[in-house]
Amino acid sequence: MGLSNSQYETLMRGYSQQQSRSRRELEERRKKAYSAIPELSELDRKSGALGLARARAILGADETPAADAPGSSEEFRARLEEISARRAALLKEHGLAPDYLEMRYACPDCRDTGYVNGERCHCFLQAAADLLYEQSGLRDILEEENFDTFSLDYYPDDLIHPQTGKSARLYMQEVRALCLRFVREFDLPAEQRTHTNLFLYGGCGLGKTFLSHCIAKELIETSHYVLYFSAGDLFDRLAQETFRRDGAAQEEDGVTFGDVCECDLLIIDDLGTEMTNTFVASGLFRILTRRLQENKSTVISTNLSLQAFSDTYSERVFSRITSSFKLIQLFGNDIRLQKKLLGRS
Repeated sequence: MGLSNSQYETLMRGYSQQQSRSRRELEERRKKAYSAIPELSELDRKSGALGLARARAILGADETPAADAPGSSEEFRARLEEISARRAALLKEHGLAPDYLEMRYACPDCRDTGYVNGERCHCFLQAAADLLYEQSGLRDILEEENFDTFSLDYYPDDLIHPQTGKSARLYMQEVRALCLRFVREFDLPAEQRTHTNLFLYGGCGLGKTFLSHCIAKELIETSHYVLYFSAGDLFDRLAQETFRRDGAAQEEDGVTFGDVCECDLLIIDDLGTEMTNTFVASGLFRILTRRLQENKSTVISTNLSLQAFSDTYSERVFSRITSSFKLIQLFGNDIRLQKKLLGRS
């Protein structure tokens, strides 16, 4: 799991707060019950005294046990069961639930600790995914754009890829399979992965952003830290951090430039649409170099051809891309135009 320290601390703080709420709620229920049914307070006092007496007897710390102290484990259990039965009867008589005086957990499996037998609980994994969705800003779009909704119907059989001789449908079916393999192998050591970085290029409306969303959803669902930026937004942030007078790195939404370089997966969408200059090229090179050094995966999409990309960015940026990324050219007809003609959103 790729949670940063701050993300992990946020989740564990949530569990601590939930535990505190549960304790307060229990104490409030206990006060109400004791006020309405005084015998409950006495029963709980007796139960506590029995437990203490039994513990002292086991440890040999009580040289002169009370006359009513349980003499054996069997007697101890019998007396506890008697108290428990009377307690349950009183709750029922007064219309209270059997667990009214018990701690109520948001997750009974881990008792709001986040862990079961040393393993992260299903509720922790869900909370992590929720946090990562929130920080990615992609929750709504990923409900609509994911591998389940990726349709090959927009890629015709009669449109042939000139280099491969394959139909657009078959070609994009293989591209989809490659992206799924990228996800499945994501947690393997870099040397065991088929591809660690993807560069999606091709004309407008061919599905580059859609496939990026598909990959993002799968990895967020498995609690990986995914950051998604349009190229313009990414370099605006980089400029703000670089030229900020006080040098502070924290952004309003809590995402720092360090996160951009260290998150599990960085997605840069529509590279080439930003205002390109030497600052942008240098910043991109800096990001790519650091992520490659730390074996962090990156997915880039662009409408530029490889030649146009080479002409737009520095030679060293283009070299980083061609040597470290799987270059995937998308092929087909403009899906946005097809949807518009079909009256689909």
